[in-house]
Amino acid sequence: MDHQKNIRSFLDEQKKCLSNILKDTSEIDQVVNHLIKIRNQKKTIFTMGNGGSASTASHFVSDILKTCITKNNNRFQATSLVDNIPVILAWSNDVSYESIFLEQLKNSLKKNDVVIGFSGSGNSTNILNALRYAKKNNAFCIGFTGESGGKMKNLCDICIRVPSNEMLSIESQHVILCHCIANCIRHSGIPLFKYD
Repeated sequence: MDHQKNIRSFLDEQKKCLSNILKDTSEIDQVVNHLIKIRNQKKTIFTMGNGGSASTASHFVSDILKTCITKNNNRFQATSLVDNIPVILAWSNDVSYESIFLEQLKNSLKKNDVVIGFSGSGNSTNILNALRYAKKNNAFCIGFTGESGGKMKNLCDICIRVPSNEMLSIESQHVILCHCIANCIRHSGIPLFKYD
């Protein structure tokens, strides 16, 4: 079977998304500046997502904790709320899946920490619940979502919306945006490590 049509269609969609994102990169710049600011203040970043977005949340923390290290600067403090499967299963089983991120934040969140949610629809209940708790407790909220922004856009201090309604494209662009942010932070100083 020849998949050329679908290959070209998918890659064209990514190119179109990136082209539209490039029209205004001010929100990306704001995220970079805020993350550098809270790094210097020794605040903590918490990330969360479901499915493919969960892997992006975990991947972003990996980049923040290693790739973003620069000489003579504080190291980031960051935690992915998707990585402790026994804790997630315990809250899911004993309370509800909608509480898995909220309950983890109750253990650790402090004033001026950063909570980052990844949701293609912007309507994932467990992420919305966590963002509401974060806002109520004076955290800074950042969202990565799709074109509509869903309910998430009203709960975030900065909400980066990928100009697409196609989930695979949205999730692909979220990874690119995270790498863009990590690259900016890395080059805001002198990188401590080289890539292997």
